[in-house]
Amino acid sequence: MKRSIKPLIEFGPLVVFFYYFIKTGEIQSAILPLMIAATIAIIVSLIFEKTVSPMLLFSTILILIFGSLTIYFNDPFFIKFKVTLVNLIFSLILLIGVYFKKPLLKNLMGSSIQLTDDGWMGLSKRWAYFFLFLAICNEIVYRNFSDAIWVNFKLFGIMGLTFVFIFTQVFFIQKNTIEN
Repeated sequence: MKRSIKPLIEFGPLVVFFYYFIKTGEIQSAILPLMIAATIAIIVSLIFEKTVSPMLLFSTILILIFGSLTIYFNDPFFIKFKVTLVNLIFSLILLIGVYFKKPLLKNLMGSSIQLTDDGWMGLSKRWAYFFLFLAICNEIVYRNFSDAIWVNFKLFGIMGLTFVFIFTQVFFIQKNTIEN
């Protein structure tokens, strides 16, 4: 049961946002359903998983803050900028970890893959730069294209770029894996 709920928790709010945007053609009309769906995702996570992941909590808090600003000012800038801000925060956190020689990705992924210390540092740098790249891409798209193009970029473009990035890291990870 838990495995079938996890994708619902992670992607449900995005699906709700996309549905309401397609239905109305307006970002502002999709924000309140997104905020409700994100809150429900936290409740479902608590009920079925007995915990809320830090990423889900962080994301929902930002959705509630920037969604409220979008509704209050009737301006989609706020929800669009949230994507930039989240990616900048992730990039900055990872770069600070690299600066202090503490690869923070190891804390998140250390149980799933075993890398050398240099591997963790390299992977942390790569993810930091990738998050920075996503922030820049988001800025370019939302400032220069229609809301429809931005919504498609947010849902499909960022996901596609992330899959491509992850795929390109496979060889780096294999090269830096600790042999048991």
